[in-house]
Amino acid sequence: MDDTQSVATLLDSTTSKIQQLQQAFAELERHSAISLNLKWKELEEHFHGLEKSLKKRFDELEDQEKEYVTELTEAQEMLEKQEAAVVAKELASLERLQEKRDAALSVLFYKHTSSLEPVPKGVNNSMTESILKGNSGVGAAKSGMEDVCTAEKGSVCIEPPSELMKLCEEMDAQGLHKFISDNHKNVISIREEIPVALKRAANPFILVLDSLKGFYAGEILSSDGKKDVSLLGLRRTCLMLMESLEQLLADGVPDSLFDIQRLTSDIKEKAKVIAKEWKPKLDQLDIEATSGNSLEAHAFLQLLATFDIVSQFDQDEICKLIPAVTRRRQTVNL
Repeated sequence: MDDTQSVATLLDSTTSKIQQLQQAFAELERHSAISLNLKWKELEEHFHGLEKSLKKRFDELEDQEKEYVTELTEAQEMLEKQEAAVVAKELASLERLQEKRDAALSVLFYKHTSSLEPVPKGVNNSMTESILKGNSGVGAAKSGMEDVCTAEKGSVCIEPPSELMKLCEEMDAQGLHKFISDNHKNVISIREEIPVALKRAANPFILVLDSLKGFYAGEILSSDGKKDVSLLGLRRTCLMLMESLEQLLADGVPDSLFDIQRLTSDIKEKAKVIAKEWKPKLDQLDIEATSGNSLEAHAFLQLLATFDIVSQFDQDEICKLIPAVTRRRQTVNL
């Protein structure tokens, strides 16, 4: 701004400078013995032309400076508005996160209180023990024990193991996928039965790990934009099996598992290998495009939670995936 004022002052003094030059030129003509070919009128027109040109250029620069100042002010105002919007979004996100935490605590409290419900009247201790033994796991399954159910009048009826339980007993991950796919219309009842059926497996953790093979056997969307329904179903089944296994653990069943059925360090290492294979495929995940409903991100996080290998991965990288699963109903359990 000081430079502009200095230039303006110099331009204003141009007229007086020209007048001084005119006087000097006239004085030169009076004392000169030789006639000058150049007339003052020509010099004056030349200097006035330069003066007008400089003033015009100066005015243009002033206008550009004003435009720049205006644009800078508008940009600053826009930046302030954007910052305010970001702060508002952050506050809204924190509020939603708090709501999810409250919901998670409510669910945990409900599960805890539900687990403390008394045994219904009419069921004696021997019947309770029979039921528990019927669900005790691999040892009972391999010794030929059958499920026990209580009939209406207190009598005991024997039910053969279901197809789902047989597949778990046989550690048949491929057959498990096929059974769930063939009976996808009954997925709700299957989801309820899987945790119990997994107890029949020689090792439910190994069975679930085996079921994850082929999770990334291809792409959900083909080149022509059509969804691979078969692969999508396989991924959903993988996720459901991991969730069921975690439910099995959350229900306090680990204490009733045999040593050979427990989660060992070797199994954790195998799960870690799978997780490392999956992670790079999520690095290019468009969080906004997923709208908080990414099955692949959910499966990865579920893998870490189910096999207790969360600490083996960068926590910041894990947190980046949380927005990709916020709208999935099972997220609160993670």
